Amino acid sequence: MVGTRRQQAIRKALRALAPGIPLSDAEAVLALAGRNQMKALPPSTALWLALGSHVRHSHTDYDRLLAEGYERDAARFFVIEQTDDVLSGWGCQRSVADGDEDGGEGNAS
Repeated sequence: MVGTRRQQAIRKALRALAPGIPLSDAEAVLALAGRNQMKALPPSTALWLALGSHVRHSHTDYDRLLAEGYERDAARFFVIEQTDDVLSGWGCQRSVADGDEDGGEGNAS
């Protein structure tokens, strides 16, 4: 497998966490998880934050809600179910509704 140990750990975590994720989504999530801002985090945490961020921005109404003037936390609240539906469809057993998502993710938005 090509890449650093960290990249390999992130890819392995993605395969375990969301085995059914489409390739195009997987590539986007891996790019987010590999950003410099995520390097201080353990690979599994960086992956979870990147996965949640990608789903929120690419598969929900989150950006539209922000554009309409909703605060970030309110917009996230309104897309929890959509986010969990996408994650579940990819075989993910974790849920953002359970509060697993780090509220201080900041850079992953």
